[in-house]
Amino acid sequence: MLVSTDPAQRARPAVLAVFLLHALLFASWTAHIPQVKAGLRLSDAELGIALLGAPLGSVLAMAVTGWLLPRLGSRLMVRATLVGYGLTGLGIGLAPSLRWLFAALLVWGGFQGALDVAMNTQAVTVERALGTPIMAGLHGGWSLGGFCGALLGTAVAATGTELTPQLVVLGPVVLVLGALASRRMLPDPPQPTAGAGPATSSGTVLLRPLVLVLGGIALASMLAEGASADWSAVHLRDDLAAGPGVAGLAYAAYSATMLTLRLTGDRLLARFPAHRLLPVLALVAAVGFGGSLLIAHPAAAIVGFAMLGIGLALVVPTAFSAAGRLPGAHPGRAIAAVSALGWVGFVAGPPVIGHLAAWVGLPVALGLLPVLALVIAVGARARALDREKSS
Repeated sequence: MLVSTDPAQRARPAVLAVFLLHALLFASWTAHIPQVKAGLRLSDAELGIALLGAPLGSVLAMAVTGWLLPRLGSRLMVRATLVGYGLTGLGIGLAPSLRWLFAALLVWGGFQGALDVAMNTQAVTVERALGTPIMAGLHGGWSLGGFCGALLGTAVAATGTELTPQLVVLGPVVLVLGALASRRMLPDPPQPTAGAGPATSSGTVLLRPLVLVLGGIALASMLAEGASADWSAVHLRDDLAAGPGVAGLAYAAYSATMLTLRLTGDRLLARFPAHRLLPVLALVAAVGFGGSLLIAHPAAAIVGFAMLGIGLALVVPTAFSAAGRLPGAHPGRAIAAVSALGWVGFVAGPPVIGHLAAWVGLPVALGLLPVLALVIAVGARARALDREKSS
């Protein structure tokens, strides 16, 4: 079998491996959350506070990562953040109290967010070198890694094994495999200077109109994603009287269509301009999910969440890819800004729906999701989403 000698072709599976490992490690701990909660005797409210540590750490780290990437490059940043990500998770299982658990998740989430920005910046570098879209497929790999990580964590937890032994084994494995993959990654191309200075600062990047548009659609997409993860089963069980086995199918359908679209998205984006494709998919989500709320039947709800997955699947990878191509800004800074806005939406989604549900009921509160899909349909018409044609 012939082995490609093109550095960009060799870098592509390396970046995919890091996307898979990133999701695998994080998802593997989720099955152990009940163990950790019981071990520390936390209430639901206390657990909710602790779990905020990871996304908060990610958002905070993204600002620092956006500053470091132009100085160190994405290849070195991937290696450095992999070390922290692979090792600091051990603090979660060893935390003796709520305060220490929050701190451990904050630190681990920081390395998770920093690695997220670094690997997406490297993905833009490889994508531009190849001259063809790859970001959707890479995010599909991330979704697949999360699925495998959740299965792995569930299998380990079913044996009665706690989180710390799992991470003692899995963390170094992720670190070693990621380090080997990073050897094939590409150096970032030199960035043109604007005026007398280097590329614009992270704060200035965040204020650019196109960054706000890209960050806005990422925020809307991830807000809907977070709300779907936390409220889909509740909606089917409490509002539509579905049994436990049926209620879980809603998010499974959402995840399945999102993974399918991401794995096929690169071919779609190579054929259709993003500013035309994404609005059509978002309208599918708005009509499909909005219609399911009006029908108010478990089967319709499952189909509605599947349509929502179709509409949202390509938004974040396309927004990241577009951010990495913005002229006059380092890709890492632009991606960090867009990613931070997206994570704000992911963190805010579940409580926003919860507060709305307390006021108007959950079915009406979930009506926010098709509205967000319409917002994406409008924002995604920006031509900045289209990749440049390769020469």
